[in-house]
Order: sequence, then structure tokens, then C-alpha cells
Amino acid sequence: MATDAASSGAPRTFLSLPNPDSASFRWLCLAIGAFTWLLSVGGRWDIALAAWFAPIFLLRFLRDSTPVVGLGLCWLVSVAGCVYWGVQLGIPIQLSWLISLVYGTIFSLPFFADRLLTPRMGVIGKLLVFPAAYAAIEWIMGSFSPLGTSSGLRAISQTENLPLLQLVAVTGPYGIGFLINSLGTTANLLWERPASAKAHKAAIVYGVILLIVLFGGAARMAFSAPPEAYVRMAGITPSMHAQEAARSMIEGRQPGTGDAIVDPDVIKAATGLFESKEELAETDPKVTQAAFNVVYDDLLASTRAAAQAGAKVVIWSETAASVASQADLPELLAKVGQVAREENIYINVAVGQPFSRNQTHLVGPDGNPVWSYDKNYPVPVLEPVEPRMSPVPVAQTPFGRLSSVICFDGDFPALNRVNSDIMIIPGFDWPEVGRMHTLKAARLRAIENGYALIRIAYHSQSAAFDRLGNVLATQDTTGPDAHIMYADVPAKGARTLYNRTGDVLGWMSFAGIIAAIAFALFRRKTS
Repeated sequence: MATDAASSGAPRTFLSLPNPDSASFRWLCLAIGAFTWLLSVGGRWDIALAAWFAPIFLLRFLRDSTPVVGLGLCWLVSVAGCVYWGVQLGIPIQLSWLISLVYGTIFSLPFFADRLLTPRMGVIGKLLVFPAAYAAIEWIMGSFSPLGTSSGLRAISQTENLPLLQLVAVTGPYGIGFLINSLGTTANLLWERPASAKAHKAAIVYGVILLIVLFGGAARMAFSAPPEAYVRMAGITPSMHAQEAARSMIEGRQPGTGDAIVDPDVIKAATGLFESKEELAETDPKVTQAAFNVVYDDLLASTRAAAQAGAKVVIWSETAASVASQADLPELLAKVGQVAREENIYINVAVGQPFSRNQTHLVGPDGNPVWSYDKNYPVPVLEPVEPRMSPVPVAQTPFGRLSSVICFDGDFPALNRVNSDIMIIPGFDWPEVGRMHTLKAARLRAIENGYALIRIAYHSQSAAFDRLGNVLATQDTTGPDAHIMYADVPAKGARTLYNRTGDVLGWMSFAGIIAAIAFALFRRKTS
């Protein structure tokens, strides 16, 4: 009678698979899970399918291991993923390690929930605890943490799959993570109970839901009514040559005799042309204003060029212009207002008061300000500006309802949930983070809310999207010259279910986990 190699003691060949009940198989699952987890952290080098494989193999390792070993190593994988995320995005190492430890620990909590709660539950618990816990963590961090959804959000790894992404118009960004992690628990239920009718039914139900999501998203994209009207918009980033000339005035040297300003470590958002508060205080106010005027002239020249090319709305990148104090702001807005009147355009003026304020001001064709908005979420540690709880403005124009947030504000879904047709986001990034921030994270806000979105980012990547997430225009802005990006943007949005109802999935997931904990404690007490 024939026997297999493992039972007969025969040596394994190179192609032999480990026994599913063996220790070597558990370690193989950990290796595959960890590798695919690192490839789906929401960075520059994500592989979309990796996000779907990671929970399958990590949960398999976790459930087959002792709690101490399984949870300890899953925690380590989560922290390593955050470290790798920071490396990809060029985050300063001293800040990256702190973020990685905190966020890695928080995003490992769903593994703790699965390992500690599901042994006391039936099929429903084994299927839903992990995805609900992960969705709840995504929602809590996206709503209450200082980094928003910039780290840990599974949806960011899927941004090239537009049919799938249409789900966020219903559930918000947290529905993608719930769906991905549900595949992990469904696959593991089949793994554990291959002959179980309940496991087969669960797999069928999941497959049907996944098909509905994918085909429904594809149908939404295929059959959405085409826009009836467009508005030509232009995004402007200031010339680094003009900034270098302005910087030379502050330093008291001839232009071109110092290092050219091509690095965001020299010119930072919300600090203007100055490297420190002390330098700002010690510089003659007349010199400061003369330096600011050099940049103003550059921006206004680009604004006129964009208007003469047909743009009806011109957007400046974050803190493109600077003022020494709020008392100087009316003079700048008066200069912008004159251009707006002469060219009959709207101008979204992005202004930084060094080390103090980060604002946008929409100036209308009559030359008067339409709104003033302060950045709600300055980047922690990197941006020395006080957060200000400023309501997101919405202005009715001939080109639909315009709204604006500023750069990092776009990483907070609840803040961006406004009834608008076009969302304007001035940004300021560094090259490593730019493409991810614009082409991945910002795109989600457009689909979630059903509005077009245009993000104009200095030293980074600019782009415009329609309400379905299609790219309308994009431009690399890391070169030293002034950049003007043009985009014909749909002038009418279509408000989504998520925009109307908010984070229902997040609340339900959080409530579900609380109920699961209570149920597990009750079962333990009664047993």
C-alpha cells in the first residue's frame, strides 16, 4: 500500500509542501503574511493584491500558534509595516519610529481581538470580529488621531482599482478594509472546516458580495451620466527661482550666490521664506515685504497667463504667498483682487503667515473675498502652526459649488464630507510623499463625496479627478520653474450616500466589537 513521504519517513523533495498541521507550515504562513503586509501599507510601492493575501496568512499563523507567539509576531509585523511606510514616504527617522510604534500597536489590535474573542464564538464571530475590528480602528484613527487616514488605511493600497473604489461612495474608505479583511476570515473558515456546510455558505455569500461590489462599481462608472458642463481650472506653484531671489534679499546677498531653493527643508509650508522665528524677527520689515513682493509678482504673472489661456478658476499651492502679519493681508488681497477683476476669474489665494497661520482666500471676479479658511490639521511636528477649527467653506459660483481644505486636511474624511461640486486642495509636499498623497489619498475624497477634486501641490504632484476618481490632469511640480496645470473639471457633482449618512460603517463596526467583547466575557463567566 502506498504512503506519502511524510508518513513513510522518506526525505522531502524541494517541491514538497509542508504539512498544514506542522510548525514549518505555520512559519511559512507568517513569512507570506508578513511579506504581503509590507507590500500593502499605503506607501509608494504597494501591490494591490498583496493586501488581500496578507490577512489570510497572518490569521492562519495567529490561530495555529499560542497566543503569546502569535500575537507577539503579528504585532511585530504591524510595527514593521509602519516603519516601511515611513521609509517609503521619506518621513524623518526620529518621527517615523514614534509613529511606527504607536500606529503599529494600534493596528495590531484586530489580531488581538481575533485571537482572544473568536475561540468563544461561532461562525459569525470568526467571520466578522477581525474585519469589524480593523474597520473600527481605521475609523477611530481617521476621525480622532492627528495623522488621520494617512497611515493604516487599506483603501489607499487599492486606488488603481476604480470599480472596487466606488464602494467608498456608500461606506466611506473603511468599507474597503472591511471587505479585504473579510476575505481573510472567510478563507480561514474554509481552511479550518473544509467539509462544513456553513463554511461553504459563508464563502458563497462573500463571493456574491464581492461580485456585487466589483460589477456594481464597474456599472456605476460605465453608466454614470456624462457631465453637462465643465470649467477650466488652473493650478499654480511658485517658481523656486523667484523664491531664491527673495531668499537672497533676506540674507543680504546677490541672487544666485547661495544655494538655490529646491528643497522643502529650506522652504517649508507655513514658514514662508524664513528658517526660524528668530530670523523673521531680526529681518527688517521693509526687506521682508520686498522679498514677499518678488514671489507675489511671480504668482500674479502666472495667474494672468493661466487666465489668458482660458482658466476661470486659478488655484495657488499651499502657502504660495506669505504675509508678515494679518495686517498685511488686505494689501495682498487687493493686488489679487485687481487681477481677478481685470481677468474676470476666481483666484484661490493660499497664504502663509510664517509660524502662525495657514489660510486660503477665494477672491471673486468682482475683486472681493468670497471666503477665508484656516487649515484645521497642520502636520504634527513638521508644521509649526496652531490648528484652527475653521468650517469648510462652500461658495456658489457660475461653475457650481466650490469648497476648499488645505493639504493635510484632505486626510480626514469627515472634514471633507461637504455638499460641494468641486473641492480645491492647495498642497505642499516633498517628492517621496507627493504621488501617494495626491494620486492615492486625495482621489478617495472625490469618490467618497461625489465631487470633482483638484489638488495643487508645491514640490510634489498636482492632479485633478472627476467624481468617479478618473484622472483629468496631473503634473509633476518638483522642478525649479513655475508650474501651471490646466484641467477641464466637471461643474456638477452628484452627492453620494456616504456624503449624506457619514460613518455608519465605522460606528457599526465599533459597536459590533464592543458587543463581541461583552459576549466573550459573558461566555467565559457562564462556562
